[in-house]
Amino acid sequence: MAEEGAEVCNKQIIFRDYITGFPKESDMVLSSSKMSLKVPQGSKAVLVKNLYLSCDPYMRNRMEKLKAASYIDSFVPRSTCKLCSYSFGSLLIGFVLLGVAKVIDSGHEEFKEGDIVWGRTGWEEFTLLTELETLSKIKYTDLPLSYYTGVLGMPGLTAFVGFYEVCSPKEKEYVFVSAASGAVGQLVGQFAKLTGCYVVGSAGSKEKVDLLKNKFGFDEAFNYKEEPDLDAALKRYFPEGIDIYFDNVGGTMLDAVLLNMRLHGRIAVCGMISQYSLDNPQGIHNLTNLISKRIRMEGFLVFDYIAVQPKFEEQVHRYLKEGKIVYVEDTVNGLESAPAALVGLFTGRNVGKQVVAIEHL
Repeated sequence: MAEEGAEVCNKQIIFRDYITGFPKESDMVLSSSKMSLKVPQGSKAVLVKNLYLSCDPYMRNRMEKLKAASYIDSFVPRSTCKLCSYSFGSLLIGFVLLGVAKVIDSGHEEFKEGDIVWGRTGWEEFTLLTELETLSKIKYTDLPLSYYTGVLGMPGLTAFVGFYEVCSPKEKEYVFVSAASGAVGQLVGQFAKLTGCYVVGSAGSKEKVDLLKNKFGFDEAFNYKEEPDLDAALKRYFPEGIDIYFDNVGGTMLDAVLLNMRLHGRIAVCGMISQYSLDNPQGIHNLTNLISKRIRMEGFLVFDYIAVQPKFEEQVHRYLKEGKIVYVEDTVNGLESAPAALVGLFTGRNVGKQVVAIEHL
C-alpha cells in the first residue's frame, strides 16, 4: 500500500473555456495540484497511476456549450474563485474504457495494489476513481497494454458492434469505410475482409491510402482530398454500388454515398468528424434514396453494447494473436503532449489510433 501521508504533484489537463470551430491547444491548460497517494479511510475508491490515455474526436463536442440534449455533458470552463484565487474547471475526461492504469492504493476488495486496469479515467497523472462500473482488470497482458485504449477498448468495440451488429454483413457484399485509417475505420475494414467482403476505404493522404491497401488489406483506397467529384469516385470503385457504408465523417461524403447505395443497403453512422467544428453543419440532399432503395441508416453508441464486450475481447484477442488483424497506433509521450494530439485529430495529423503515453510498461 502507499506510504501513509505521501503526496504527489498531480499534473492535469484542464478545459479553459467553451469553443467554436476547431479546438486549439490554448483551449486546454496544463495544471497541477497536490494529491494524496492514499485512498480516504473507509472509502471503496481506487487510486491509479495512469499509463496510457486515449485521445478521441468526440471530446471536441464536450468543449462547446451544448444547444440541445446529448448523451454527454459539456466540460465546465475553467474559472477562478475571487476569495481564494483558486482555479478550477473540468478535467478532460474520457468516456468509456479509455485509460490504462496501475493501481496505487485501493479500498475495494476487487482491486489490489499493482493491478493493471482499464476504464474511464481523466487526462491526469493520477486519478482517484469512485465510480467503478467501467473499471476492469486487464485480461490479456500478452499484447501491448496501450491496445486497451484502442483495438481492445472502446474504438475496437465500436468497430465490432457497428459492423457486425448494426450492419449485419454478408459474404461478398461491397463495403465502404470513411476515415478508414483511424482508430475505428482500420478495424472495420479488416473485419469486413474476414467476412469475405470487398472493401474500399477513404483517407486524407497518400501515406494513409498506402497503409489501407498494404497493411490493412483493403481491396482499394483513395484520397478524398484529391477527388473533386466524390460521386464519380465512388462509382469508379463501386460500379455495382455499395451494400454497407460505415460512416465516420458525415457531410458531403455521406451525401455522395447515398447516391451509390444498393437496394437494402445499410449505413452505420458512427461519427461525423467533418461536421463537429462547423457553426452551420452541412445539409444532406440525397435522403430520398433511403426510400427508393430501402436503405437502413442507423446511428449507434458503443455503451449500448457493453454486454458484447467479453465476446468482442476474446474474438479480437484471438485475431491479433493469429495475425488475422493488425493495429496501428500513433503515440505521443507525456501529458503535456495531449492537447496537440487532440487538435491534430481534426487536421489528419495522426496515423492510426491516437494514444497519449504517460508511462510505458
